[in-house]
Amino acid sequence: MHAITIPEPGGPEALVWAEVPDPVPGEGEVLVEVVSSAVNRADVLQRQGFYNPPPGASPYPGLECAGRIAALGPGVTGWSVGDEVCGLLAGGGYAQKVAVPAGQLLPVPDGVDLTQAAALPEVAATVWSNVFMVAHLRPGETLLVHGGSSGIGTMAIQLAKAVGARVAVTAGSPGKLARCQELGADILIDYREQDFVEELRKATDGAGADVILDIVGAKYLDRNVRALAVNGRLAIIGLQGGAKGELNLSALLSKRAAVTATSLRARPLAEKAAIIAAVREHVWPLLADGVVRPVVDRTVPMAEAAEAHRLMESSSHVGKILLAAPAV
Repeated sequence: MHAITIPEPGGPEALVWAEVPDPVPGEGEVLVEVVSSAVNRADVLQRQGFYNPPPGASPYPGLECAGRIAALGPGVTGWSVGDEVCGLLAGGGYAQKVAVPAGQLLPVPDGVDLTQAAALPEVAATVWSNVFMVAHLRPGETLLVHGGSSGIGTMAIQLAKAVGARVAVTAGSPGKLARCQELGADILIDYREQDFVEELRKATDGAGADVILDIVGAKYLDRNVRALAVNGRLAIIGLQGGAKGELNLSALLSKRAAVTATSLRARPLAEKAAIIAAVREHVWPLLADGVVRPVVDRTVPMAEAAEAHRLMESSSHVGKILLAAPAV
């Protein structure tokens, strides 16, 4: 088969489409013939040499895929060869075939195109696990999503609205904010022109956000705490603005607030399987009913992954960037 390899870390040109050995499904795994994968910020970090795959994972980038089951490994039940699936990966999505733990597979939702299904596993698992399983967003509460037009953001807006929450977003242009509004966002904040703490307080009569989903990290830490409501919950899932910040514990105490930080890629298989099971139970019916939908900016041939990475780094996209794999 062919896969995107990274012989040496570097810029987008470091991604090389090359012939590599076929993966073999191990105990509890299935082999998926990949139709499409999706680009995530973690792939960019891996390409740059800053985010290596966990031990035992595929060396190729790609944290999600959609395709058809080609073979079952030992001990796998509940799936059949030919099933159309999408899956959460620790790596290996930028390839024509990938071995996936069976607990990280999902059926393609009714009404969703197989290619577009690759836009779902990573964002659905990240948003559901952080916003709902950890931060426990409830109907009537306010969620602030940083990077509302990103893949994570577009999914968070839709899921929060589906459960009856109010949604505030930050984004970097009027056009991106307009797309967020189309998905259901109620409070639109241009982070280049406006102070999100001030704008959020105005829009919530001074209360702030009950839950904040943050991809920025250190740069926003102090302002995020100030933007929290009493009993608010800050969920940090990215470090685009740095890893080290100063936390005002007095402000946190006065609000009886909580800060959590999680990652998904290196979690044990059992934890990932539990998240995927929750996503299948709670998110997949919303997709089948058309309440939630994948948001895809464009699809690029997998062999041209370098161009997809340039687009990702330009931050000019809305939603997910997909990679279409050639048939084996």
